[in-house]
Amino acid sequence: MVKRVLLALIRGYQKYLSPLFPPSCIYEPSCSQYALEAIGKYGALRGSWLAFKRILRCNPFHKGGYDPVP
Repeated sequence: MVKRVLLALIRGYQKYLSPLFPPSCIYEPSCSQYALEAIGKYGALRGSWLAFKRILRCNPFHKGGYDPVP
């Protein structure tokens, strides 16, 4: 249940909010796509934790690049 709610929120962000801003994620896949994949693969708790750590790394002090869900 929680997993489906989180996935719906992320998809809503991708569809309605993300297009309003210029692309800024330094990683591939984007942080929101990474969150979708992580939650889909590992569930709400562990997937959210992985997404949270990824979002913290998404800043100018990190190199970026290809960073798939483990």
